[in-house]
Amino acid sequence: MIYSDSDIKTLKGIGDKKAQAFNKLGIFTVYDLISFYPRKYEDRSLIKNISDLNDGDTCCIKAVAADDPKLSRIRRGLDIVKFRAFDSTGLIEISYFNQSWMKNTICKGEQYYFYGKVEKRYNRAAMTNPTFEKDEAAGNKTGRIVPVYRLTSGLTQKNVTDAVRVAVDTFADTVPEILNPEIRERNELVQARFAYKNIHFPADLGSLELSRRRLIFEELFLLSCSLGLRKHGIKKENGFIISSDGIRDFLDALPFTPTSAQIRAIDECSIDMKSGQVMNRLLQGDVGSGKTLVAAALIYNAFRSGFVSALMVPTEVLAEQHCKNLRELFSFSGLRIELLTGSTTAAEKRRIKSELKTGNIDLIIGTHALFSDDVSYTNLGLVITDEQHRFGVKQRSAIVEKAGNPHILVMSATPIPRSLALIIYGDLDISVLDELPPGRKPVETFLVDDSYRQRLLSFINKQVEGGHQVYIVCPKVEDDPSEELKSVKRYTEDLMRKLPGISVEYIHGKMSGKEKDRIMSSFMRNETGILVSTTVIEVGVDVPNASLMIIENADRFGLSQLHQLRGRVGRGSEKSYCVLVSDNTGQDVLNRLNILCKTGDGFVISEEDLKIRGPGDFFGERQHGLPEMHIADLGVNVNILQKARDEATALLESDPELKREENRALKEQVGFLLEKNLILN
Repeated sequence: MIYSDSDIKTLKGIGDKKAQAFNKLGIFTVYDLISFYPRKYEDRSLIKNISDLNDGDTCCIKAVAADDPKLSRIRRGLDIVKFRAFDSTGLIEISYFNQSWMKNTICKGEQYYFYGKVEKRYNRAAMTNPTFEKDEAAGNKTGRIVPVYRLTSGLTQKNVTDAVRVAVDTFADTVPEILNPEIRERNELVQARFAYKNIHFPADLGSLELSRRRLIFEELFLLSCSLGLRKHGIKKENGFIISSDGIRDFLDALPFTPTSAQIRAIDECSIDMKSGQVMNRLLQGDVGSGKTLVAAALIYNAFRSGFVSALMVPTEVLAEQHCKNLRELFSFSGLRIELLTGSTTAAEKRRIKSELKTGNIDLIIGTHALFSDDVSYTNLGLVITDEQHRFGVKQRSAIVEKAGNPHILVMSATPIPRSLALIIYGDLDISVLDELPPGRKPVETFLVDDSYRQRLLSFINKQVEGGHQVYIVCPKVEDDPSEELKSVKRYTEDLMRKLPGISVEYIHGKMSGKEKDRIMSSFMRNETGILVSTTVIEVGVDVPNASLMIIENADRFGLSQLHQLRGRVGRGSEKSYCVLVSDNTGQDVLNRLNILCKTGDGFVISEEDLKIRGPGDFFGERQHGLPEMHIADLGVNVNILQKARDEATALLESDPELKREENRALKEQVGFLLEKNLILN
């Protein structure tokens, strides 16, 4: 069976040495090999006349060698073999660099097929280093669409192609069909065996496109079924029933009117929490969209129903800020709030843990300390994690295990394209805050190069003299002779020398948590005018007095990361600015960075970022467990993803545990993916 763990060495022609080379590409089994799709294709199905060639064409020609190849040595380490070839319509010049053996391979008067890129030189066609085949060998590659695979040392295109052909010839006709006929018919999808054959060795371009669409759909359908089964398993759990009686009182006590998006999110969460089943919901909103208010409404509602809430955040400074803000917000209520972090004194920790155990605390706010082994809870009804991607699923689960089945709210200020969110947070329902509270001023964003350095220094000085504060982000901690990148330490030294009257500090991820908290606290208290940092401040505290963000070597960061960094300013009533500094003049880079200058909508930016970088790099090193897409592209195949999810949802509604005989192959493949941890868990 194609989905088995059959070792690749069971295939004819693959011994230990070749298997080790395949292993470097992540290919260990027959399934891995058949799922190792070509990275591109060479269309050799159309043979063009030399007279019809255009500059830049990549194509195949059939021509006779007009000369004996001539070998010239240009200089040491560089030689060239040249000859002319012709067909009935014209002449072409062919060159091979550093392939001296070609002199004795091409024979004058013999006919060959050449495939490569055409250049027009003085109206004469030329090809450099084209692949070639003799006329009698034309059945090998010429006249068809040729797959091109990723390689590693020890493997050639022929090695991979031959191995794939053996695997496809052996297994393609026995591939279990996981899509039932109704799904295939509704979505106009070819059968699996046709798809696996033609994705590797397409009969024509139409067959290739049909196969690609089928396999993209199948991959996304499998993901959707797997995530749906996991979500179904979680939803079956009984949860605490928390009525929404307190919501109206909380909203009436606010000195302002929430946005319609906030009200919608509160309503969605309230419905979950009173349903009798565990809430598992992602609250996603751009910087400043008011996620904390939604969380506060749910916390108050849990309090009114007699339940304890826990709010877990990634840093102590952020925990302290939440504690301060929520104490002010709940000052009318009598709700008891405590803070538990690594810096809490031993005596305070003992007191807080004791009161948590007896249920005398209504809201506990903290970092990882909240799920220490010696912390226990009574009536824990709601767990909220802020910036969940900083914790990881296992850490989030640790606190959940400390109480029956508390309701879960995950908050993220990282706008994520819906397609990616459906995969990363597939076990969660999603609420989106897609509007900002009134009065929030947009951050003006500019892209400049190094010629603006002196003006930039003057602008920094002007902002600080006006009573404001400045963030400066550099990609490196220390100078690296091999790269011309701004470093935190050198930048700080330069500012201290050029702006001696201003307090400057730096912060980076290699510092201890205690030191980072000290520096951030100092900046929050306006004891520091300029903070030079790596991206460690990307997710951080509110500093309303910060009005300027400068990002050096901005071309080195992704759009979503730049947007998050920009979100550190513009949190007060004053006009704020973000300056992107880059000397990279590449048009693609300029187009990408100018997106930031044109829009402040994090969701628009994240969609563009996903298209450019792909899901694997979307979160950098922070997000682990993203499933590897073999053929689907979450930045492009959004429509197919939605159709695949709709079909998976409908199927699971009719057969929640995939017990029906026609779903046996599907259940087996889902189980295979889950067992191999190929689905996020």
